[in-house]
Amino acid sequence: MAQYELLLPKMGESVAEATIIKWVKQPGDMIEMDDTILEIATDKVDSEVPSPIAGKLIKQLFKEDEVVQVGTVIAIIETDSIGDEHVPVTTQDTAEPIVESIPGAEQLVSNDTVRTAVKDNSSDRFYSPLVKNIATQENIAVSELDSISGTGAEGRLTKDDLLNYIQNKKTGGSLGNTVSETAKSAEPVVVVNAPTNNPSIQPIKPVSHSVSGGDEIIEMDRMRKLIAEHMVMSKQTSPHVTSFVEADVTNLVLWREKVKNSFEKRENEKITFTPLFIEAVAKAIKDYPMINVSVSGNQIIKKKDINIGMAAALPSGNLIVPVIKNADQFNLVGLTKSVNDLAKRARISKLKPDETQNGTFTLTNVGSFGNVMGTPIINQPQVAILAVGAIKKKPAVLETEFGDVIAIRHMMFLSLSYDHRVVDGALGGSFVRRVADYLENWDLNREI
Repeated sequence: MAQYELLLPKMGESVAEATIIKWVKQPGDMIEMDDTILEIATDKVDSEVPSPIAGKLIKQLFKEDEVVQVGTVIAIIETDSIGDEHVPVTTQDTAEPIVESIPGAEQLVSNDTVRTAVKDNSSDRFYSPLVKNIATQENIAVSELDSISGTGAEGRLTKDDLLNYIQNKKTGGSLGNTVSETAKSAEPVVVVNAPTNNPSIQPIKPVSHSVSGGDEIIEMDRMRKLIAEHMVMSKQTSPHVTSFVEADVTNLVLWREKVKNSFEKRENEKITFTPLFIEAVAKAIKDYPMINVSVSGNQIIKKKDINIGMAAALPSGNLIVPVIKNADQFNLVGLTKSVNDLAKRARISKLKPDETQNGTFTLTNVGSFGNVMGTPIINQPQVAILAVGAIKKKPAVLETEFGDVIAIRHMMFLSLSYDHRVVDGALGGSFVRRVADYLENWDLNREI
């Protein structure tokens, strides 16, 4: 008999750790090749870890809810094979994702910034990657984190707990995150920060929640909690400004109508408007590269690659942002196939972790819900997100050599939300106008 060491597989370039959600196989269970042994969760995706060999699980080295580093031995499998007993399982494709994560989840944990200030094995208390990231940026040691009371489940320290602690610390106030015994009861309790000597700091007042007999209380799932946390963090991080442009996309609509049947017959793919929008965005980013940046402290990081994420709603109602890497290097056929492939696999929860990472700009189609415009929240750590509305037939004034005329045209609103720390109105307005120009000036005779 030989013993095989199962390692936590690599799940993407920026994913260094995962939380064990559930052990599907227990010690003593027989395992066939490709059987799922356990389920893990990262801030990118939730995944199943299959067995690369057949045998019997004889030992689990970590418990559920424990955080494990990539490449760590997590289980021992007894096999009948003779040979190398310690073959690592580290290929990126080993973990098969089952539920995707939220837009911009890479901001919730940055493995380049979460360093030695907070170590998983230096405390018995669990801290989320976002809390660890904030603690590292604020130079808060583990011993100090351990002293902060948390309002989360089972006393877990939440992001708001830590931010309140940091605010009180900076203003000289006293720590007011202590959880009262009543927090353990069924009635929700909002913890009130202790008063400070600074009159500009107002204490948080408790919010009363009235629940009647006919109301339904729905517990947020893990993904919804991450989405909520990420959206709040984005609004707290970036001063949002939104610019709007109305575009006449008649030529675009007529061209797609003309080529869609022949394109599907030739390529066995449907051509939607999404790849056309992405192509226009990629061209505009080349014209205005300072929209393709991120912010690190007082530094602006100008991205070399143009990686465009396309926000999509999952059947569960949650959000996912698959990313088309180097979108500017694809032709229209390549973009169409990439968009269709990512969208299809997103719907059936088969995206790989790396396919939701490293986006530099995001496109969201609010028109798919019949909305004419929207004001999207920036997908951190990016600095801009473009929403495209529904295409509607409307009367519009056209300038001709014989004078102005009113005609029925296909019109669409584009709205760009951008981070006013680094993107001013001139850049934001010019960029969204340039995207509209590329769509309006679509060549009706274009060949693909």
